[in-house]
Amino acid sequence: MMLKILKANPEDNQILTEITKKSKAHWGYSDEQMEKWSKDLTVSKDYIKKSEIYKLSLNSKIIAYYSYCIIDQNTVKLDNLFVVPEEIGKGYGKILMNDLINKNKKEKTAKIILEADPNAEKFYESFGFVKISQVETSIKNRFLPVMELEL
Repeated sequence: MMLKILKANPEDNQILTEITKKSKAHWGYSDEQMEKWSKDLTVSKDYIKKSEIYKLSLNSKIIAYYSYCIIDQNTVKLDNLFVVPEEIGKGYGKILMNDLINKNKKEKTAKIILEADPNAEKFYESFGFVKISQVETSIKNRFLPVMELEL
């Protein structure tokens, strides 16, 4: 088994979009809801150029990725962390979270913030993230937890 974490290239946009949509759908969202989110779940070449995106390959097949942006010299925001559904629960998300945390500790980042899918809140809590607020989504009465990890 060969695992590699590499910086994503703009040419990876289609596979990353596919991973994002399949992983999100894994949580049982309706087709109608997935369609509404389609634009938000699309990873563009431009987004890859502007963000820090790292892909995880298993035997040279991309199975997961994470992306973040730098808010200021002390803070980064995790935008995405997705694993293909057939590999969820096998520790690959944990590998990527540890990579994100270690990269940012080396960079002397003070904290990582994120808006979690409610299904992933416990996953982030397991790394020490705490809920600091919530934001309403485009769906009426649906809120996402805003979480923070002090490094």
